[in-house]
Amino acid sequence: MRFRHTVALAGLLAVVSSPAVGQAAWAHDATSDVYAEVTPSAGDGPTADVTAVLDLEYDLLMKSAWLRAEAYEATGRADQLAQLDKHERAVDDYVTGRFVVTYDGEPCAPSLDAADVVERGERPYASLTYSFACDGEPEGVHEVSSALFPDAESFVHSTETIIRYTLDEEEGSAVLTAASPTLTTGENRLLKQVGEFFVLGGEHLLFGLDHVLFLLALLIGARRLRDVVWTATAFTVAHSVTFLLAALGVVSVPAIVVEPVIAASIAVVAAVDLYLIWRGRGGAGVSSLVRGDGGTTSAPIRDALRWRAPAGTRDELTGWDRWRLPVVFAFGLVHGVGFAGALGIDAAWSWTLLWSLLSFNVGIEAVQLGLIAVVFPLLVLLRVRAPRTARWVLGTATAGIVAVALYWVVERLTYG
Repeated sequence: MRFRHTVALAGLLAVVSSPAVGQAAWAHDATSDVYAEVTPSAGDGPTADVTAVLDLEYDLLMKSAWLRAEAYEATGRADQLAQLDKHERAVDDYVTGRFVVTYDGEPCAPSLDAADVVERGERPYASLTYSFACDGEPEGVHEVSSALFPDAESFVHSTETIIRYTLDEEEGSAVLTAASPTLTTGENRLLKQVGEFFVLGGEHLLFGLDHVLFLLALLIGARRLRDVVWTATAFTVAHSVTFLLAALGVVSVPAIVVEPVIAASIAVVAAVDLYLIWRGRGGAGVSSLVRGDGGTTSAPIRDALRWRAPAGTRDELTGWDRWRLPVVFAFGLVHGVGFAGALGIDAAWSWTLLWSLLSFNVGIEAVQLGLIAVVFPLLVLLRVRAPRTARWVLGTATAGIVAVALYWVVERLTYG
């Protein structure tokens, strides 16, 4: 009975790994981002007028505008453009009722100049170009507010509007949410911008089940603190490099390639975990150590948290132990491209953009470290105090992870 809480927490691993949870997490309309680029309107001189280019997921936009199935189920760019043209009034009413620009407290008058369909992450987005006519001299202050795709519509939840802007001699990025829906120029934006993208990065890792399952598979296969540190470092360095390069446009890999490979990486690491558990290496003890006389011993908690093996013993290495870091590093490179695709920034280099990217990446690392700090000690405790239970619980959870990952591979290859 004294292990009840530990076993119950470990049992959650199996629940998280269930195919039903995995399918819900991959459903693309569970959450969405709107992308906006807001700049002064072109003119002969200084102007308070604004141009905004908004990219919104095509099918969600058509559903939110309460159009018929023929509109939101349209496939192919030509058909989607025809539907946008046919339902221009309904789409315009929806967007301008939820995306507002004001100048010195007065609303700017919107007009839809152009509509197009573009791809973001292999999904069609309606790209709408608006002009906002603002009264007043150009020395004033603009506010940009977004309430697009609110939770109340039930088609989507937790929508964030990611804005890049150049207004009132100020350049920056912002993340607008239901809790903080307005950007105001003239504020000290840098610290707020860093905080917004830090939270965005943390949310992406925490609610991105594929990345969480990959991290969980790595932790299940780690026998000692040293394994965790080196594995987490390799993954962090790898995904940080490709994340920055992809977000800055230096590296470009289609999502139709990246997403199945991410799913395959989870399946590979979890399958190795399952094999080691079956062989008695991953569930019966925290660390399999070889004594000087050739016998083995299950290390207690303090040995699992040591950097080096206790005196008189040596680590028993497998082929996977030797290949773990290169494999994790290679998969980390792919996950980094996936992180960049989720952020959805497609922009030229700037210091402002770099701050956004770095804070997003730090948010990812903070949540990753938090998960490690919580999960690894629980795994150690479970393996030391209840090794037989650990073997069955972790075996079941790992099998679930393999099943979900393989399902994702097939789904992502089939449906893109």
